[in-house]
Amino acid sequence: MAYQAVFKRYEMKYMMTRRQRRAVAEAMLPYMKLDDYGHTTIRNIYFDTDSYILVRRSIEKPVYKEKMRIRSYRQVSAQDKVFIELKKKYDDVVYKRRESLSQLETLEWLVRRAPFPKATQIGNEIDYFFNRYHTLDPKVFLSYEREAFYALDGSDLRVTFDERILARQEELSLSKEVWGEPLIDEDIVLMEIKTSGGIPLWMTHVLAQEKIYKTSFSKYGTAYEKMICRQQAEMTGKVSIA
Repeated sequence: MAYQAVFKRYEMKYMMTRRQRRAVAEAMLPYMKLDDYGHTTIRNIYFDTDSYILVRRSIEKPVYKEKMRIRSYRQVSAQDKVFIELKKKYDDVVYKRRESLSQLETLEWLVRRAPFPKATQIGNEIDYFFNRYHTLDPKVFLSYEREAFYALDGSDLRVTFDERILARQEELSLSKEVWGEPLIDEDIVLMEIKTSGGIPLWMTHVLAQEKIYKTSFSKYGTAYEKMICRQQAEMTGKVSIA
């Protein structure tokens, strides 16, 4: 199956209750349709340096930030395809570039630290990213249940709803079952509007009616603050001076 390799768009995030999500979904009915994947369980493995420089920079909300992850849209075996993604944000515009390999090829590439096995421009960018940061390793497994919708008018507008966002630092594999520490409350849904243009009027109306406001939320950033910073604080608390 062909896949989109390059993205350039705005990505706006909104936190809402399940009741508000139903109101938005009802407003979407004449304009949007569930995509071919339907309901998916997305699995991600985020990479960072030993000092977590990528996520720490992201939390500071700079004009430019970047991250790297491996993603699958289901539980995968060795020969199943996964995505290696570079995601960058500059001046509120999100740029995403990705390549696809089997999970086995991906793991062999990561373990050997050999050049990216595809001789493509994006492959070269992935290699450059690894060489630039030197100590990149898998740090966090992050999963969530997603429903994604596309616009019926042919525009590039997409809307996604993410629930049950979980993170962990063990079993960093896309082949494993989904489990981890919840990053949002059970009754909360994260909606993302993704488009290269503006938000349609019908969407702005329902957001205003339901009092749903744009927010800043990073899944990996929240995982870092809830899990890794807490662990570091606990370790610091155990240090004693004789």
